[in-house]
Amino acid sequence: MTASIAELTGDYVLDPAHTRIGFVARHAMVTKVHGAFHEFEGTAHLDGNDPSRSSGQVVIKVESIDTGVEQRDQHLRTNDFLDAPTYPDITFRSTSVEPRSDTEYRVTGDLTVKDTTRPVTIDFEYTGNAVDPYGNLRVGLEGSVAISRKEFGVTWNATLEGGGVLVGDKIVLEFDISAIKQG
Repeated sequence: MTASIAELTGDYVLDPAHTRIGFVARHAMVTKVHGAFHEFEGTAHLDGNDPSRSSGQVVIKVESIDTGVEQRDQHLRTNDFLDAPTYPDITFRSTSVEPRSDTEYRVTGDLTVKDTTRPVTIDFEYTGNAVDPYGNLRVGLEGSVAISRKEFGVTWNATLEGGGVLVGDKIVLEFDISAIKQG
């Protein structure tokens, strides 16, 4: 049995075992590289009666970046890209939630990458809720947003022999969230 929207009101934590925070970047102007961050923590407050009073935040550990190619991951951790030793975290803190329908929400907040903070707006779809076998109420959300990596100080690139660049500027951030109600 699923809970009503009003019953969803409360505080939640992201379940890292069932949540994916990923990204997609264009490589060599011909293909896409998919990756994810495996270490993060996040919390949210959901208000089922007035979703505009909901909020959320997440802290992502840059060191946990994984594209499936260790040499590339090591390069992404350097100052050429995310500079994990100097800026170990990427953060997002919501500033507003706008309901678009019963299942769609526009979440605006401050995204910080390499000590540069910019506002971003992520469209989320509420995918449902369920009580798991351990008695935990879970909610699901999926969302994505395209950002310019250059706007966050991630500017390294290489020119291709035939023209164009090795790494595209547009990065799509992807969020597949499973959050567990607390208390």
